[in-house]
Amino acid sequence: MLHHKKGLVSFDITVKETNLNIQAEKDLTDRAIISVIACRHHLETFIQGFPEFATSFSPIRKPGLAMPKIITDMIEAAQVAQVGPMAAVAGAVAEYTGTQLMGCSGQVIVENGGDIFIKSESDTILSIYAGDSPFSMTTGIRVKKNDCPYGICTSSGTFGHSKSFGKADAVTVLSDSCVLADAVATKLCNMVQNPADIREAIQAGKTISGIRGVVIIKGDNIGLWGKLELVKFS
Repeated sequence: MLHHKKGLVSFDITVKETNLNIQAEKDLTDRAIISVIACRHHLETFIQGFPEFATSFSPIRKPGLAMPKIITDMIEAAQVAQVGPMAAVAGAVAEYTGTQLMGCSGQVIVENGGDIFIKSESDTILSIYAGDSPFSMTTGIRVKKNDCPYGICTSSGTFGHSKSFGKADAVTVLSDSCVLADAVATKLCNMVQNPADIREAIQAGKTISGIRGVVIIKGDNIGLWGKLELVKFS
């Protein structure tokens, strides 16, 4: 969960199943809705022609035709993470929408459930929801100010609606690409069945180009690597 940044306007939008919380320098509700409608249109149209895009738990090959960037990004991220392309959909929608809004606001934050696109002029602090773990909502992440947009995405095997083959309470991944962060969070979460798997999953995350940080929580065990720091909440 992202903490509200001082000076930014917070607003929520809903388009069908897509529910976003957005922070920006002004209320951009109308523009955000237009962006999400366009984003969903790209996804829904592509799935009509290639239904395996929506159902596969493994990477798919790029069809030999021109595709919207959001589709290409999801396919490529899925190939890197070795997961199905829909594992990156929440991060992709957040990034697509955030990028569209950056033309109207120097700072933009788009939260799509546990997946967040961030363009900020200050450090960012996020709390981690990790189900019944004692770290849940008592431990957060601080990400230092970054001149470029980035994504921070969370996957869980113990709560939420997304399909997971793992049992981690929370796997949070930091990347310059919100799409890649989402796909890799799913991959690493799938690897964690018990606390002993945390080290191996973090090692796997470290080998993926473009990943800048990983936090993994399983019960009362936590692992951390990369360009982020843990923050305790009272």
